[in-house]
Amino acid sequence: MSGRPGGVFARLAAGAVRRHDVPPGPNYKWVALSNTTLGVLIATMDASIVIISLPAIFRGIGLDPLAPGNIGYLLWMILGYLLVSAVLVVVLGRLGDMFGRVRIYNLGFLVFACASVALSLDPFHQGAGALWLIGWRIVQAFGGSMLTANSAAILTDAFPAHQRGTALGINQITALAGQFLGLLAGGLLAVVDWRAVFWVSVPISVTGTVWSYLSLRETSAGRPGRVDWLGNATFAVGAGVLLAGITYGIQPYGGDPTGWGNPWVLGALAVGVLLLLAFCFIETHVAEPMFNLALFKIRAFAAGNLAALLTAIARGGLQFMLIIWLQGIWLPLHGYAFEDTPLWAGVFMLPLTCGFLVAGPLSGYLSDRFGARLFSTAGLLVVAGSFLGLLALPVDFDYPTFAGLLLLNGLGQGMFSAPNTSSVMGSVPAEYRGVASGMRSTFQNSGTALSIGVFFSLMVSGLASTLPATLRDGLVAHGVPTAAAARAAGLPPVSTLFATFLGNNPIAHLLGSQGVLDRLTAAQRAVLTGHTFFPQLVAGPFHHGLTIVFTVAAAMALVSAVASALRGGTRARPAASAGRGGGPTAPKDAAAGERPGQPGRPPHTS
Repeated sequence: MSGRPGGVFARLAAGAVRRHDVPPGPNYKWVALSNTTLGVLIATMDASIVIISLPAIFRGIGLDPLAPGNIGYLLWMILGYLLVSAVLVVVLGRLGDMFGRVRIYNLGFLVFACASVALSLDPFHQGAGALWLIGWRIVQAFGGSMLTANSAAILTDAFPAHQRGTALGINQITALAGQFLGLLAGGLLAVVDWRAVFWVSVPISVTGTVWSYLSLRETSAGRPGRVDWLGNATFAVGAGVLLAGITYGIQPYGGDPTGWGNPWVLGALAVGVLLLLAFCFIETHVAEPMFNLALFKIRAFAAGNLAALLTAIARGGLQFMLIIWLQGIWLPLHGYAFEDTPLWAGVFMLPLTCGFLVAGPLSGYLSDRFGARLFSTAGLLVVAGSFLGLLALPVDFDYPTFAGLLLLNGLGQGMFSAPNTSSVMGSVPAEYRGVASGMRSTFQNSGTALSIGVFFSLMVSGLASTLPATLRDGLVAHGVPTAAAARAAGLPPVSTLFATFLGNNPIAHLLGSQGVLDRLTAAQRAVLTGHTFFPQLVAGPFHHGLTIVFTVAAAMALVSAVASALRGGTRARPAASAGRGGGPTAPKDAAAGERPGQPGRPPHTS
């Protein structure tokens, strides 16, 4: 028996089932917090860890990251994980409500561990190697979605109302900080070996799997029901097609710098929107919907998710723009070699993570006492102010000022995220916490995926108007033949953008592949391939695009602040009705944004 595959985990699962009959002790809530925090940390770290390490990964499998045909591999290495996370979390949250949140969560850790092992053992090279990594990243995202979709619901079940904000704050801020810690970890590990980027997940996920099966137990009964297959299918396909269309919209098409005129992209957007509209219709006409639209009748739930979506888009834009700014311009201008910029970009972005880690748990604790609306709204106003501050910085900025603005942004996002999560999760009836957690994660993950399409398109459009002429003239001025300069300037702006994103010097890459560098003088080669030529060349066009990006991000933060302020400020009465013709309201013990100890007031559900 012990030698059978899966026997260990089967026995662990059986033991977990037997322990369900034993009430959890007073310290169980801290066990749940520590385990779920580890789960969301590793899931979100792996969402971003490959971003910084992509140059090493591409070199390791023998792919040229700047070859036009390889841009698709690059995009799907990043976005495949985000797409799956955005599409599946609601489904997996609903399954957690039906079959047990801990059961789905534990299975997620197991799937994540297996995928991490497979990623570190990639046996192929070039395109086949990239497809292996993309495929197993999607499997890994499936496991990670099981973790993130149910972690908040497990904590909401385990903690009393007066401590829920603190617990969810720690969990949520750890998840957000994981995105930025992944950047730092990717830079450090890629220096050792590109496979180390995936090795790091193996011991953590295996340990987490064993620990979760041994320690976690169901504290709420599953809610039997039928799976909404039609709703699941229309949502998964519709959201997937829509986000895939946005992904390909940032790639060049014909003579255009972006693909928004590509008939396939337009068709994907149209089909995705139609399927999501069909999904909304289906969900209002089935007895047991997957995506419980009736929850949006609860004002705190609707306003909190809208604020979370817009904030996630702005945060994703900030993350990617900062990487490009640091790796492509600021660090080379200050003497850092291009191949070293990924690591140092992660280091110089640490104030942002520190802000998360300081403000998140603290604001979660304070929101338990004083309400969620004050802290979440004030935090978003701080975020908007930091975007305006970044907008005013020159491209070659003074780092202490830059670090202060990043810290301010991190503090603001920490102030918002923890109370907002507590408000959203506390506003729904207990039996819908799994699906509510999945819906919340869907908005957050969709915002991150959308941010790439939105902000990269804005940046590419800004670069396309000025970069080709600037690049051609700069190369000709340093001895490059006009024809060769024109070919280099004809590189799609998205390729130049990804070059800076990956810590590559595209000038050395392009001119070296054409043999042009061999025909230039030593002085000319030194200038063109040095640290300052390319950053100074793109600084003007990049700043133009950066102005657009941060203006839009600031506007999103302000709209999010308005939505947060409108979430309501009273408790909602208990109810558990849902489905066709009705909708749930918040439970009695769930504060929608006001102080504890104010029962008996009418709910805000619209």
